[in-house]
Amino acid sequence: MEVILRSFNLKLKHTFSISRESYNVQPTLIVELKEGDFSGFGEATSNPYYHITVENMMEALTALKPIIETTNTITPEEFWKLMYPHLKQNMFALCALDLAYNDLYARKQGKKLYELWNYNVSNNPLTDYTIGIDTIDKMVSKMKEVPWPIYKIKLGTKEDIKIVTELRKHTNAIFRIDANCGWTVDETIKNSIALKQLGVEFLEQPLKADDWDAHKEVYQKSLLPVIADESCQVEADVAKCYNHFHGINVKLVKCGGLTSAKRMLLHAKELQMKTMVGCMTESSVGISAIAHLLPLLDYVDMDGALLLDKDIATGVTIKNGVTYYSNLNGTGVALI
Repeated sequence: MEVILRSFNLKLKHTFSISRESYNVQPTLIVELKEGDFSGFGEATSNPYYHITVENMMEALTALKPIIETTNTITPEEFWKLMYPHLKQNMFALCALDLAYNDLYARKQGKKLYELWNYNVSNNPLTDYTIGIDTIDKMVSKMKEVPWPIYKIKLGTKEDIKIVTELRKHTNAIFRIDANCGWTVDETIKNSIALKQLGVEFLEQPLKADDWDAHKEVYQKSLLPVIADESCQVEADVAKCYNHFHGINVKLVKCGGLTSAKRMLLHAKELQMKTMVGCMTESSVGISAIAHLLPLLDYVDMDGALLLDKDIATGVTIKNGVTYYSNLNGTGVALI
């Protein structure tokens, strides 16, 4: 099995801003695992918040090539367990590798990944479309540019309620709010009252990730459900989030890929928590992997490729929130 590593700079249609950063270009790593006529593809983006670069992912995976290239007959679960000790300090790299192996494994079986997992995709949730922080006029303009049934609105400014109030004048769509750790306890509780009246479905990660006492207070007092993101990175975090959040947003890059994400989602379901998967402005390589988890989810944010000026791959397509699978097996990806 051959390991091929490629780096790309994904240009966005618009500057993307959240409470702690703004960017116009998203660097990403594509991993290809090639065996005979079959290839599997995986992806992980760089992320300054988690100190991840394309370079340190490539370095970690290059060092592992001798092990990876002699391992091609085991299951994805066995492969993940084999790779985890080597990559536990770089879960983003593990994610890209895990996605590629899952994709390759399913293609070798002649099945789409969701078929291999025996998942029913007939009742998949709709994906939201993200509106990044900007001036109010530009946020309204971005929303009008892409009519959509559900919007995820990035907040964490001094005008948050004013922003949502203005956006609400222009659509009847469902709103979801992501403050990316930008609020205090008092702000969150107060904002939940106003935002519930404005048709908001839930709040995502309003507080700093490790302030568990604060999370507990918000969980008890917020008028809207609260979903963990930065507070729920790896499998052990699911139990910590129980009775502190109403649900979890799993990011494949943070937990080490599809294999561990499935375990997290199933654990959350056992705890009767809401389940969500989010994206990190990936291309269609990463987004197509997420699509195969849809039957496990209450909510999904997989609009990353829709935010790009130009994609580097084909895979699933998304129209008006609905996901349509590729005719190809595995995750359905092909590089352009």
